[in-house]
Amino acid sequence: MEISIIIPVYNRADIVGATLDSVVAQTHRPLQVVLVDNYSTDNTLQVLETFKKEHPGDGFNVEIVREEHHTAGAARNRGFEQATGEWVLFFDSDDQMEEGLVASYVKLIERAQRKGKALDLISARSTLVFPDGSSRQAPFHCGDLFANHILHGQLATQRYAVRREFFASTDGWNIDLPRWNDWELGLRLLLANPHVAYMGGKSRVTINHNGADSITGTEFHSRHGEWEYVIDIMKNEVRCSQLKAKYKKRFERLLEYRRMVLAAQYQREGCQELAKPLCQQAYSALRDTYGNNRYWRRIVAPVTRRLFARIAAGKRGSARIARLLY
Repeated sequence: MEISIIIPVYNRADIVGATLDSVVAQTHRPLQVVLVDNYSTDNTLQVLETFKKEHPGDGFNVEIVREEHHTAGAARNRGFEQATGEWVLFFDSDDQMEEGLVASYVKLIERAQRKGKALDLISARSTLVFPDGSSRQAPFHCGDLFANHILHGQLATQRYAVRREFFASTDGWNIDLPRWNDWELGLRLLLANPHVAYMGGKSRVTINHNGADSITGTEFHSRHGEWEYVIDIMKNEVRCSQLKAKYKKRFERLLEYRRMVLAAQYQREGCQELAKPLCQQAYSALRDTYGNNRYWRRIVAPVTRRLFARIAAGKRGSARIARLLY
């Protein structure tokens, strides 16, 4: 079974080598590796071409393409056009995969096939590494995937494999979203009603949050409006979906909770002028979904205010409460 790994690259000449080394170390073959240079201005393209020359075939096929539209989503879509594998992994150019990652995906796929089941999507564990060298396991849950993706980004770029034909049936990456494009895509994949499996056990992906060099960066306020725009798009996608009304309401509430989390982040960054109106917007939208009833006034509203205060103070664990509350 051929697996395609798609990696967009932009100005990563000094660090992409570690990612490519982790791909070469994969024990599964055949592999197709599609490297998409997003018109880098350093010598990234030369690094990629050297990598291709050093690995000429033998079940490891490297292709290099270029994408002029300068967003990661456009580069990933360009890479997907070249994909020939039955399953696809999207990956980032500053992260690493454990050597058994692809083989573990294939094992799950083949196990399901022997049982007469067809999978579309597999969610895997990952480890987050921060600029100060600390690390922690990214939240991972076997079930309630809609909620856990909205809250934790469980289908972030590096954290899943997807069947190529299933992915092709969706609209692919939104090329106009410079932020949170994988969060938005993950929701759309779930709205397409995939057959999902979960890869338990140890973490098999290392995601490097390298501060200013990462797509997310170190702060949010300088790009205010971009994050809110993605939340609005996702709310509209939920509203226009075929989900039952009770699920639509729940997921809209969780998205408003994420808006409140963003407002709390603005407050932590000292931007009260951004935090206050955004928090009020999220609070009002949540109140409207409850019809301002007794449950809202006596339980949900006071807990919501406490959650905002916790998040603004940098305390963790609020998402677990939100998943139950909303």
